[in-house]
Amino acid sequence: MSLHEDAVSVLRGYDGADAQQAELRLAYLEHLAGHPDGMWKACGAGHLTASALVVDPERGRVLLTLHRKLRMWLQMGGHCEPQDTTLAAAALREATEESGISGLTLLPGGPVRLDRHPIPAPCHWHLDVQYAATATAGAVEQISDESLDLRWFPYDEVAGVADASVGRLLEDTRARLDQGP
Repeated sequence: MSLHEDAVSVLRGYDGADAQQAELRLAYLEHLAGHPDGMWKACGAGHLTASALVVDPERGRVLLTLHRKLRMWLQMGGHCEPQDTTLAAAALREATEESGISGLTLLPGGPVRLDRHPIPAPCHWHLDVQYAATATAGAVEQISDESLDLRWFPYDEVAGVADASVGRLLEDTRARLDQGP
């Protein structure tokens, strides 16, 4: 199965929390149907990206990166690469690379949220498929070249440092954590 096919399968099975998430799911599927290259950065109409919010549920905190280009506190994530076989693998790779933490585990149940946001030309849109990952006890982060800083924030401080999309991702991640396996 190609990454494009995996993305279509994941999105068909995604059950978002509200009507806006359902609309985004359909928009992502339409994008992929119309753009065989819709997984790749080279797709000028926009492309899917994969991200993961790294959480430490035992300590009630989240690891955010101060993005080098955007200068915003965000979850880990980025572009899909040719070696990625699934969206989940892309999200986990990005989270591991950007956090420096090995042994991250994606929360079961697939993506937590979808978030579409404009980006500067030549491309126009990132269609982000957002997962959540838990860090192992005692995990030590290490800053990557893509970040200006990397920092753990208590859940209740995230809204004060990150944009609303990160806040929604954290809220839905916490709800999934509360549901348990």
